[in-house]
Amino acid sequence: MFFIFGLRTSVNRSGVVTAVCRNCGNQAAQVITRRSTKFTLFFIPLIPVRTRYVQQCSFCGAEYGISKNEARSLPVG
Repeated sequence: MFFIFGLRTSVNRSGVVTAVCRNCGNQAAQVITRRSTKFTLFFIPLIPVRTRYVQQCSFCGAEYGISKNEARSLPVG
């Protein structure tokens, strides 16, 4: 008997907000994404392991993590 298990990360784009980048200092579109990693058994996602919110600058490409509250409070449009 064998088991097929692993981790799968899904990326969901929450939206885009215009803000000043922390890295380059330019005012540009910032893409907000939610990355959730789940434990899978036989390719079925079962248990959420980790959820991260990330903000990425469309000008310089810098990417940095933000908190869940900060991601929800941004005026996404």
